[in-house]
Amino acid sequence: MMRRSARGALCALFLGLLAVVASAAEPGVVVPAAAFDAPRAAGPLQTAVLSGGCFWGMQGVFEHLVGVRQVLSGYAGGARSTASYEVVSAGGTGHAESVQITFDPQQVSYGQILQVYFSVAHDPTQLNRQGPDVGTQYRSVIFYASDMQRKIAESYIAQLGKAGVFRAPIVTQLSPLRAFYPAEDYHQDYLLLNPTSPYIVYNDLPKIRNFQRLLPALYQPRAVTVSARRPQAP
Repeated sequence: MMRRSARGALCALFLGLLAVVASAAEPGVVVPAAAFDAPRAAGPLQTAVLSGGCFWGMQGVFEHLVGVRQVLSGYAGGARSTASYEVVSAGGTGHAESVQITFDPQQVSYGQILQVYFSVAHDPTQLNRQGPDVGTQYRSVIFYASDMQRKIAESYIAQLGKAGVFRAPIVTQLSPLRAFYPAEDYHQDYLLLNPTSPYIVYNDLPKIRNFQRLLPALYQPRAVTVSARRPQAP
C-alpha cells in the first residue's frame, strides 16, 4: 500500500498540475484603449513599474511591446534590505515581483502599456495571487512614478470597471513608486532562456500568443532583451 505521505505528495502534485493547466487556459481579455492618456510626443525615455504575478511572464510580455527599450525583472514595494528572491518569496516583505519598463513616449503611451497589462499580462481580478502563485508578492499593483501616471491608471481602472470588461471587480492597487530593485541576473530574460520549462509553457507562453492575437498593433515579434546576446524565443 502506498504510504500516506507519498499519496499526499502525489495529490499535491496533481492539484498543482491542475492549477497550472487552468492558468494556461486564460484566453486574455479584449479591453478598450484608455480614454484618458498622455499624448505620444518626443521626449526623454520614461519608466513604468508594474506587478502582476511572477515577473518571468510579465517581463516576457513587455519585451514584445513596441517602443520599449528595456524590461527588467525586480522588486518594488519594500526595503532594499529585503529585495532578494529568497526573502521576497517567503512573503511579508511588502515587495511584489515587478517589472520596470523603459519606453519611448513617442512610440508608445503609458495608457497603451496599461492596456497590455490589463488585457494579456495578468488577471487584475485575482487578489494576492496569479494562477498557481499565491501571496502578496504576486499581487496586482501599479507603482506610479508621477501624478500623471496615477491619474491615467485611476481613470483607466474606473473606465474598465464601468464598462464591465471583467466578470469580477478589478483589485489592482495603486501605489507611489519609492524604489525599484532589479532581480538577480538569472531571473532576467528567464522566459527567453527557458522556453521549454513547463511553468513557462503553461503559464507564460500563452500570454505572448494572446498579445500577438489581441493587440497586434502593439506587438513586435523580436523581443527587446536585457542582454543583446540572449537568445530569442521561437
